Amino acid sequence: MISKLLPISALVFSLAGNLNAATTAADSNAAALRAFSDGFADVAAKIRPSVVTVYSEKIIKLPQFRLPFGNDFPFQFFFDQDDNSSRQRRPMPRERQFKQTGMGSGIVLDKDGRILTNFHVVDGTDEIKVKFADGATFDAIIVGTDSRSDLAVLKIKGKLPADLVPATFGDSDALRVGEWVLAVGAPFTFEQTVTAGIISAKGRTQIDGDRDKYEDFLQTDASINPGNSGGPLVNLRGEVIGINAAIYTPSGQNAGIGFAIPINMAQHVVRQLVKSGKVTRGYLGVVIQDLTPSLAEQFKIPDTKGAVVNQVSKDAPADKAGLKVGDIITRINSKPIDDTRQLRNLIASTDPGAKVELTIVRDGKDRALPVTVGELPDAGNQSATATGSSGSEHTGRFGLAVESLTDNVASELGVEPGTGVLIESVETDSPAEEAGIHPGDLIVEVNRARVANVDEFNAAMQKTGSKVLLLLKVKGGSRFVVLSAK
Repeated sequence: MISKLLPISALVFSLAGNLNAATTAADSNAAALRAFSDGFADVAAKIRPSVVTVYSEKIIKLPQFRLPFGNDFPFQFFFDQDDNSSRQRRPMPRERQFKQTGMGSGIVLDKDGRILTNFHVVDGTDEIKVKFADGATFDAIIVGTDSRSDLAVLKIKGKLPADLVPATFGDSDALRVGEWVLAVGAPFTFEQTVTAGIISAKGRTQIDGDRDKYEDFLQTDASINPGNSGGPLVNLRGEVIGINAAIYTPSGQNAGIGFAIPINMAQHVVRQLVKSGKVTRGYLGVVIQDLTPSLAEQFKIPDTKGAVVNQVSKDAPADKAGLKVGDIITRINSKPIDDTRQLRNLIASTDPGAKVELTIVRDGKDRALPVTVGELPDAGNQSATATGSSGSEHTGRFGLAVESLTDNVASELGVEPGTGVLIESVETDSPAEEAGIHPGDLIVEVNRARVANVDEFNAAMQKTGSKVLLLLKVKGGSRFVVLSAK
């Protein structure tokens, strides 16, 4: 095939056009990058006046070391610097005192000088100071604290600065994984440090390991280190969407996994702390657990959305409303429930006395259940464990041995005699061990049927196939488990 060559002049003009297009594209890309960079700088400039460094101080008292033989000890002069010629001995103090200092970050809430920070930043402190970006430093007092959410509200003492800049709050529920965010604080004493990253995940729980804590953390890879606690996590509009609170790290330093309290959760706590200095939470009076695929199969429901009720406290709001063990809560009012975390946080953020409608699944059918929410009591659950009594029976397929519940053991466990059967032992590598069952747990139900003694337990187990659904009463509450025979 013969092709025609372009004239030299046409080729030159073509190359020039391509170069001009490439230059234009490069300029356009550079302009976009500059705009992106300017966006970060604008956000940092907007939020920094609203961020403070929180300095705390407390007095630690320790017993004073005392000489074993008093003033007659032969080497007393090594410990007493008084003039020996005077033969006077200064009485030794009963205790020593020293100052322990700490540092974190905080966010200006309003023109009245209130500051939001973490509870653990000011817990047990005797003196608090807050320092602004311009270097101005003020004494502060604690307005209120809430250990369960790890939040605290402070207030500047005395005359307030005239140029207070309250932070702007965003909507943490609207955040998407992958969004850019900035963290501001004082890591390792470096005040007003700004770092950038993205939202790595939402709804993280069990970070602290304390079952009394309310957790719904945002996870970010923005660099967070000791000193960032209480500082803001902000979106690219300069809105606070989280309160930096924790990191996951094997070394104590940033490893790219940080956690922030969602601002929507924090605002509910802040409003109560500002109003009354304390937090009250809603209460149903149930023990709940997440639905696993095996539990969903046993309860004959199509998915694992919702929370299954393991225990209902007597005379609690749930009990008065008619909620039963084995019910699966799928909605509060019109809001679908994905898991126990969401249910627990929604109830906790509901005002005591408010009426809500629970949608439950019972025996495969949806039911609406109106409930008047109570107030969460301060006292935690008490539990006990016990071992050993006669009448042991063994269930080989699932790898556990049970025994009858004696009156003495029932009393130690805080249950009525005939409540169930006690697990005496669990075989290594058995289905029971894999399910996390332990000696001392109490089996209350077998396949949704109550069992009062070993005979009833054995009769129920003989009717099971390769799988069995057990309701256990365990330390700290109750839970369902599914065992599959090997």
